[in-house]
Amino acid sequence: MMSPTILILIHYTFLCIMMLIAVGFFSLIERKVLSLIHSRVGPDKVSLSGILQPIADALKLMTKDDFPVAWSNFILFYASPILMFSVSLGTFLIFPFFMGGSQSFSMILLMIFLGMTVYGNLISGWSSNSKYALIGSVRSVSQSLSYEVVFSFFMILIISVMATFDICKFYVMHLTMLGLMSTFIVLMFISVALAELNRTPFDLSEGESELVSGYSVEYGGVMYTLLFLSENVSIFMSCFMISFFFFSKSPWVFPLMWSVWAFILCVLRGALPRLRYDVLMQFCWLSLLPSVLLSFNFILVMIVVIY
Repeated sequence: MMSPTILILIHYTFLCIMMLIAVGFFSLIERKVLSLIHSRVGPDKVSLSGILQPIADALKLMTKDDFPVAWSNFILFYASPILMFSVSLGTFLIFPFFMGGSQSFSMILLMIFLGMTVYGNLISGWSSNSKYALIGSVRSVSQSLSYEVVFSFFMILIISVMATFDICKFYVMHLTMLGLMSTFIVLMFISVALAELNRTPFDLSEGESELVSGYSVEYGGVMYTLLFLSENVSIFMSCFMISFFFFSKSPWVFPLMWSVWAFILCVLRGALPRLRYDVLMQFCWLSLLPSVLLSFNFILVMIVVIY
């Protein structure tokens, strides 16, 4: 019988391979969707209708040279993308779909893993010793910390309704308490997820006119590939959480909802403009946080009245 350590390594390796394939073709689908929205020709040169474009992109990125800034902190500079990619993949291991086991405090572990991505952004910008990268990382960290407060209240709300910290027990339970407010709460959760992911319209960590590509501006080759993969794996994680917490866990419905939300995020990227930074922060502290607190209090009152 295999030891738990070997079993975890096998699961992690299999998950890594599957996510690499999924992220590659997700980027292709996203480029196809954006080309339709912008009325232009998307990737269509590699194989039939560009179906093998992700493989060509991967080969191109893996063979590019990496030229770090001469006065950067080399250890942290190279460790940050590896940390971000490992944390992004490790988040999936908390869910029973991928590990098959029960963890008593898996919700707390999920919040810890999701919060660790901030350190990767901060270390990437600081270790690059570049003004553009540093400003981009400061923007990203302040944005993530602000919306992390709202996200924490969402997690506490879900834990209060489920009355358990074990994600495995969510299979036989549904968010029936949220039935009257499910649409409103899902919309708020999507807003928080977009801000945490630095996705449009909250992609303030980068900007073509002032910050170029933000904290990843000095990366290239394999290290940039790891940053790109970690961001796209985090997108999968957000779509997974929305489908897992708020929709059916049926083997047929759940993958469909997961794919639908991934497609919606692609559409939002091409349909929404980028917000100003002050509007981004005002939306968090003056609109989103009070709404989440009101919803939280309402759900707690319902729990007390019913039970």
